[in-house]
Amino acid sequence: MSWSSAVAYAIGLIATDGNLSRDGRHISVVSKDLDQLEALRRCLGLRVAISEFQSARGRRVGRVQWSHRAFYDALLTIGLTPAKSLTLGPLAVPDKYFADFFRGCIDGDGSILVYIDRHHVPKNERYVYTRLYVSLASASRSFVYWVQENVQKLTGLHGVIEVQHRKERHPVWLLRYAKRESVELLRWMYYSADLPALARKRAKAEPFMLKIR
Repeated sequence: MSWSSAVAYAIGLIATDGNLSRDGRHISVVSKDLDQLEALRRCLGLRVAISEFQSARGRRVGRVQWSHRAFYDALLTIGLTPAKSLTLGPLAVPDKYFADFFRGCIDGDGSILVYIDRHHVPKNERYVYTRLYVSLASASRSFVYWVQENVQKLTGLHGVIEVQHRKERHPVWLLRYAKRESVELLRWMYYSADLPALARKRAKAEPFMLKIR
């Protein structure tokens, strides 16, 4: 595989929001954010159309699906597999492009949560805080711990991992970074202004990045 920042970002999306068909050649990514799918097409030079349909939850979502046996095989080589949601593990992603891969993962199954905390205002009206959390969710424990390990190796940021148990469903593992680490993490993953990224998530990140430049 020929690695680049664009390819690494696309693989992050595929690892979290994508699917490898069992036919050995078809790859698809589903998202409610059409601009994310447009970014995927640009990153991989795809000419296929974005199809829209109604999900099981009643939401309109988009899908990009294409056939490329060589790229499919390359994804298998780095560790991706069909039906990967519970079996996803460490992937052979070069350190040089891990920030791009991580950004793709966050745009796929991650979140940048920003909110105003007024919980302690009754004690003192000045106790108003802006909270920031960057997190990544996965049904695969192995994948989440591998991501945490690599981020720590490359940035020194540790984060915490929690498990959320759901009735009659598989548990979800959540890698979460609190505000101080999140700010540093955002600077690392958005290291340039012209990177492929989901606009609505980058818009949440930008004010925090500006404050420390």
